[in-house]
Amino acid sequence: MLALKAKDLEVSARIDGDIVPAIRALSFDLAPGKILGLVGESGAGKSMVGRTIAQLLPPGFAVTAGSLLFEGEDLVQMASARRRALLGRAIAFIPQAPMTAFNPVMSIGAQFDEHLARFGEADGKARRARAVAMLEAARLPRAADLLRQYPHQLSGGMCQRVLIAMAFASNPRLVIADEPTTALDVTLHPPILRLIADMQREHRTAVIFITHDLRLAAQFCDDVTVMYAGRAVESGAARAVLSAPAHPYTRCLQLANPTMRAKRRALYVIPDQMPSLRQLKVMRGCHFAPRCPLVVEECRRAEPVSTALGAGRSAACFQAAVSERIDAREPAPVMAHASTPPVLQVEGLQKTYTMGGTLFGGVHSVTAVQKASFSIAENEFVAMVGESGSGKSTIAKMLVGLEQPSAGRIVLNGEDLTGRSLRGGMRRAAAVQMVFQDPQSALNPRRRVASIVTQAMEAGSRHASRDERLVRTRELLAEVGLPADFAGRLPSQLSGGQRQRVNVARALCNIPKVLVADEIVSGLDVSIQAQLLNLLARLRAELGFAMLLISHDLSVVRHLCSRVLVMYRGEIVEAGDVETVFANPQHPHTRALLGSVPPDEPEASWSALASAAPPGITP
Repeated sequence: MLALKAKDLEVSARIDGDIVPAIRALSFDLAPGKILGLVGESGAGKSMVGRTIAQLLPPGFAVTAGSLLFEGEDLVQMASARRRALLGRAIAFIPQAPMTAFNPVMSIGAQFDEHLARFGEADGKARRARAVAMLEAARLPRAADLLRQYPHQLSGGMCQRVLIAMAFASNPRLVIADEPTTALDVTLHPPILRLIADMQREHRTAVIFITHDLRLAAQFCDDVTVMYAGRAVESGAARAVLSAPAHPYTRCLQLANPTMRAKRRALYVIPDQMPSLRQLKVMRGCHFAPRCPLVVEECRRAEPVSTALGAGRSAACFQAAVSERIDAREPAPVMAHASTPPVLQVEGLQKTYTMGGTLFGGVHSVTAVQKASFSIAENEFVAMVGESGSGKSTIAKMLVGLEQPSAGRIVLNGEDLTGRSLRGGMRRAAAVQMVFQDPQSALNPRRRVASIVTQAMEAGSRHASRDERLVRTRELLAEVGLPADFAGRLPSQLSGGQRQRVNVARALCNIPKVLVADEIVSGLDVSIQAQLLNLLARLRAELGFAMLLISHDLSVVRHLCSRVLVMYRGEIVEAGDVETVFANPQHPHTRALLGSVPPDEPEASWSALASAAPPGITP
């Protein structure tokens, strides 16, 4: 018997008085002990499938057709009490954000105990023994002591392991894992995935693995379903689908990803974005047609049905036979090397924080950055990589003046900017700008785009006129590829990728010498990421600025940067040309970072997934 079977499932929402399907005609089979990957951009409907199983649909959404059979019982028609009894016991969930999934005022033990009590285990000692056993199975040290700790006392990786232990504590027959590694450091991806796979095999649990990472899906999943605008556009064995995509959307997603080993190439940019429900209400034909490079008139007239392509393989496309024609043939971005004098020099930079000093506690110091030294040449892109807490963002804050160094120097074009002088601060603000990770919180929600991107023209003695700012706004929006009419919009009226473009435009207003970009593509869809990476490469050629790129994505680093600095526990432990460092890493931490990245080729084996953790890493 199948663990889960979806048959023509439809989930709809009421939009402007009309019923609009958010998930359409979704069908798949998931056998016990198998892993099904759901992949696609944000808004494709991946998480909506998990919400449907959990009865957590947003207000206004409801299942309007089809069936969802769990071990032969239809979850759609099932009585609410029966369905609630299955959730958490027979059907478990691993959420995306481990640090926010727990109650912060309850200990881990209290929350684990509450979870087990729901299954009818009346004996408190038995519940505690089960909790300890599951935490030990999740390879967490000192499991009994950990039960007394609170979520804020654990790392993100430890919190995710606790959530996995809780999910498998009831020996569930189905687990929905919604982006379980997205919020974690790259070095934690293999051990967390290995843990899920080990527990899944031990209990013969079926798993729905929701992800935007095609390389991860190829290595971890048995089968994949590629979703677009609420519909499954391609399905089949994971490695077969991702080795030779039949649907143009799958092919475009693949070409939008930078590579770790293949020859550098320009990233394929999928135009526009996923249609909204309001747009879907009036669309005809294939919903991917407005973005598809292979579109023909037939695609605009009729929606293609899902067609079998072989054993267990299907695609919904009139052009499936020629999808391999899609290619990104443009040359790779020109890589700038440090052949010119440095525009920025960092010498022996150190940052120490003083902690404690309360009535009952002593004072102690924590060194976040230790004697960091590096330089960046004019027009050079340099990457800084490392785990969370390694000191990357602290260096970024010191470079732009948000933190003062405890020791060392920051030299810009021969001038020492380390001091606190007003004049030096003004020169730093004009020459060094930061692009923040989260554009949602970085942009003032009350300012319109024109005001945001020219905010630097208000500073100091400039006080530019309204006409001057409007002219500069049009120039900046053109540079980052946004229409001129976006000048009057508020941040809430923009997509995530559009907000990040505005974020970049704001930083470029005064044409700085150095950009400091902190995880600027983290959390973005691969299609939006490709747009931004190609944009940065083009702007470097046109405007000639240098950049320090802080990133955890090594394929992004290889695509965009000429040199890399590897940080570990506050120190730069390895530095050099990107290709040289990636081909022959010398430091154990660099090897651990590189070993945690899935191979480009779907059919290749990933050695890190076969071991509990990369060398030198304690999750």
